Amino acid sequence: MARKKKELPLLEKVTITDVAAEGKAVARVNDLVVFVPYVVPGDVVDLQVKRKKNHYAEAVAVKFHERSAMRVEPFCQHFGVCGGCKWQCLAYSEQLRYKQKQVFDNLTRIGKVELPEFRPILGSEKTCFYRNKLEFTFSNKRWLTEDEVKQDVTYDQMNAVGFHIPGAFDKVLAIEKCWLQDDISNQIRNAIRDYAYAHNFSFFNLRTQEGMLRNMMVRTSSTGELMVLLQCKITSDGELDRMKELLDYVAGKFPQITSLLYVVNNKCNDTFGDLEVNVFKGTDHIFEVMEGLRFKIGPKSFYQTNSEQAYNLYKVAREFAGLTGNELVYDLYTGTGTIANFVSRRARKVVGIEYVPEAIEDAKVNSAINGIENTLFYAGDMKDILTQEFISEHGRPDVIITDPPRAGMHGDVVDVLLFAEPQRIVYVSCNPATQARDLQLLDCKYRVAAVQPVDMFPHTHHVENVVLLEKR
Repeated sequence: MARKKKELPLLEKVTITDVAAEGKAVARVNDLVVFVPYVVPGDVVDLQVKRKKNHYAEAVAVKFHERSAMRVEPFCQHFGVCGGCKWQCLAYSEQLRYKQKQVFDNLTRIGKVELPEFRPILGSEKTCFYRNKLEFTFSNKRWLTEDEVKQDVTYDQMNAVGFHIPGAFDKVLAIEKCWLQDDISNQIRNAIRDYAYAHNFSFFNLRTQEGMLRNMMVRTSSTGELMVLLQCKITSDGELDRMKELLDYVAGKFPQITSLLYVVNNKCNDTFGDLEVNVFKGTDHIFEVMEGLRFKIGPKSFYQTNSEQAYNLYKVAREFAGLTGNELVYDLYTGTGTIANFVSRRARKVVGIEYVPEAIEDAKVNSAINGIENTLFYAGDMKDILTQEFISEHGRPDVIITDPPRAGMHGDVVDVLLFAEPQRIVYVSCNPATQARDLQLLDCKYRVAAVQPVDMFPHTHHVENVVLLEKR
């Protein structure tokens, strides 16, 4: 006999009190903490509980009784479905206030170290169309919204190009207009979609691994250059010819594309780091410019996705480094060497270390393009490269700049920092929680001298933070 599904409660007239992790808001009902998406503090709502544990629940708002003064009207037609930009309903000034609070709470509660007064968060001048890179997925399993399901209509076209739905790995929401990247991105995506519909191209099925069109990436640049990369599964010469006909159409319709590329990807996933990238038209790269420096960006290169705000972030890092021209600087997790090259003019020498070999090659090229001769770059796992022997060979750094991934620094790397004993450490982080953990580990020899939050991603809960550590 099937167990009867437990009915979950409806909580009426609940006041949303705060924001929580992952872009959700939070309310308290007696002793129960309730996490709710797409609402803001001050909203009074009825909540339908979707999942309940002992001390917390997850719920959705089903009725609004009062709307918060902090609430603004979301501008995107896909808000609440695609899973991105979850804070569109929260006024940008309030987003900044809560991001500042998030940094303060993490550094205080997790770090438990002595802290100076924080600098006010640097907001992004652009809050729409601020990204320089987006990736879209083709799928033959289009996600139907609740409204579409209610209409009880049979849809002839179930192919879609857009974003993966959170929690449904093989379903894709068809995107008509995304506000994250310059509108040319929307025009190109929709033109490719319409051509594919008209010419009966097959869209990829993640479960069966069948279908031709898989993925597309668009990169824009402040120089006006434009890169488009199309990934396809190709199993015959005929399919290759069809793909090239599509690319020829794109090249003709969008002459502003300076780098039109394609990848034949017959693997089980969309990663193409190990695959050959083919040039259909133009060059295999575009350039980004920052403070007179030119950075070459290939299809596999990492570059901060908010170019304008990245400049402000790097200026903070350079200011905190306090360079006079005499310093030996280590730049850890250097990526394509953007920070290393950016600070090199004010340093005696910069040594960059990065895990990805291709990124290090980009870093070397970026130094050469800009005539920078005082940088050295090494590829390998940070904990394996940055050893006491490495420091003995290259010299004890005066300043270390570190910009690790979300997981923070490996314990071995922290130990080597403590061994190296630079005068200053500039810690750039995209995750204040792991940054706080690492600050606690460094506290035995370093004090926090300055904290500067930076908003790189408006309408999301993500926040970058730069901390200056000075040797005690």
